[in-house]
Amino acid sequence: METQLLDKSCKDFLTDLASKEPTPGGGGAAALAGAIAAALTSMVSNLTLGKEKFADVEDKIRPLLISAEILRTRMLALVAADAAVFDGFMKAYKLPKNTDEEKAFRTNSIQIAAYDASEVPMKIADSCLDILHLSSKLVRIGNPSAITDATVAALLARAALRSACYNVHSNLLLLKDKEYVQKTEEHLLEICREAKELEDDVIRETDRILG
Repeated sequence: METQLLDKSCKDFLTDLASKEPTPGGGGAAALAGAIAAALTSMVSNLTLGKEKFADVEDKIRPLLISAEILRTRMLALVAADAAVFDGFMKAYKLPKNTDEEKAFRTNSIQIAAYDASEVPMKIADSCLDILHLSSKLVRIGNPSAITDATVAALLARAALRSACYNVHSNLLLLKDKEYVQKTEEHLLEICREAKELEDDVIRETDRILG
């Protein structure tokens, strides 16, 4: 599944996304948007490195580029992971439920699938927050000619984060582990708050630089 999805062209991926098939779906789209955001932060870093007039920030930019590339790779893997957990969900729902034993096994399988299906978008959201942090730094010390690319990265990352959070919420509704649900909901609120602050910060700084 992972190889098949990640080897598709953009055109083929979008064709699959537009089809009636359940995967790829919103979760995969969010992860792909996050991957694009990460790629843009890499772009800004690469447009800054190796230029004499930005030599004083090279030591700060290099680790940002490494982080951006790690995040890009991670987000692409999460595109495939989202499809995989959804497939696991469907398999759990299709399990037989003729006997009490089968019903118990099916219920437990659905709980495990719901947990997995909430963990993947949670990883997408957390990774998007990391991308927003990169954007916030790059909009200040990156090549000014690529300032709007850092801004677009932040806008995409926050949109992807919010999308992933909705997917987490929908799967939490199926879980019986109230402690896990509460802890996860609290984490979602915190990263959504921080993401908005970072996006607002990037927009303010972009508007200041562009005048």
